[in-house]
Amino acid sequence: MNIPAFSVARLPEIRFGPGRIRETAEVLAQFGRKALIVTGGRSFVATPQWPALQESLAAQGIAWESMQVRQEPSPALVDEAVARFRASGIEVVAGIGGGSVLDAAKAIAGLLATGNSVMDHLEGVGRGVPYVGPAVPFVAVPTTAGTGSEATKNAVLSVQGSDGFKKSFRHDALVARVAIVDPDLLAGCPKDLIAANGMDAFTQLLESYVSTNASPFTDALARSGLQAFREGFWLAWEPGHPRQREGYSGVAYASLMSGITLAQAGLGSVHGLASPLGAFFPIPHGVVCGTLVAEATALNIRALRERAPQSPSLKKYADAGRVLGAASDASETDGCDALVDILRAWTERLRLPRLADFGVTASDIGRIVEGSRGGSMRTNPIVLHDAELAGLVGARL
Repeated sequence: MNIPAFSVARLPEIRFGPGRIRETAEVLAQFGRKALIVTGGRSFVATPQWPALQESLAAQGIAWESMQVRQEPSPALVDEAVARFRASGIEVVAGIGGGSVLDAAKAIAGLLATGNSVMDHLEGVGRGVPYVGPAVPFVAVPTTAGTGSEATKNAVLSVQGSDGFKKSFRHDALVARVAIVDPDLLAGCPKDLIAANGMDAFTQLLESYVSTNASPFTDALARSGLQAFREGFWLAWEPGHPRQREGYSGVAYASLMSGITLAQAGLGSVHGLASPLGAFFPIPHGVVCGTLVAEATALNIRALRERAPQSPSLKKYADAGRVLGAASDASETDGCDALVDILRAWTERLRLPRLADFGVTASDIGRIVEGSRGGSMRTNPIVLHDAELAGLVGARL
């Protein structure tokens, strides 16, 4: 068997499993005695886990400061936090929350030592100053299952509005030293949040699986993530399901794998379009992924069949179809078609909003397409024409 060359970028130490939130203080103590704890508005601090963590921090002799991130982080939020805490002697930063919390904490950890503005380093819109670190050690504790930010080197920051942007502060030094992934922290997540976050993780798995930069390493992880998602997502999504805790484990694993594979292989057209959509309109990232992924997959398959019928991505799309429920002996054609049918059925079952529900109109399509040609689009399995992307956006208005 001829294995093609590939590389694996830096990953965190990973601690996965129910109850591992209890190890957080012990992990933080490995890096210092003064911590900054970044949380969401209620995703963690309103649970019994928050006072338990405070007791553990005290037992470990760790002093701490805290801040909350209540929405998608902006460069201003990061800069303000760095200015506020830089003189506090912070030796380790913990992000405990959803993707927005982890991204904010990651960026803050990266800048506490230097005091630079994040706009010095932000891709595409920043001042182009190379980031050289050092970063304060960062520990990631996700409380949702979607972005996989606990395994990536980029902190996504945004400014929303007609001139808005959604860009990454990215560097290997920003990767979490330790990722503590406790599926039990998903308990209590509302159904719509499980849906949006889950579809983000699923889209990341599928896009990295068919990416032009995929490798045997990422293929194995992406496929295992897709299997875990299939087995866990609907159990986690349905309130009160007797196997819901099992479902949480499946989607937490799928999300973690999606973070690893996107960091190593890149993404595709859905995430290319999600950047301008999330910048220009108040659309949650997971909703963008969920509402676009079926039609984006159909478009990619159609374009590959027409212009690159020998592409290995077609075989992978068919395999994904089999993983998600098509017959195990389905042909490539049938597997691809089944995948699209399954994703369209999911879109309907989850009642995912259309883009028009957030104010997107046909007159916005041109600037959305223009803003989509970033890093994610470059690893889509086939180059899509502007007209094709416009048709994709239009199909979900």
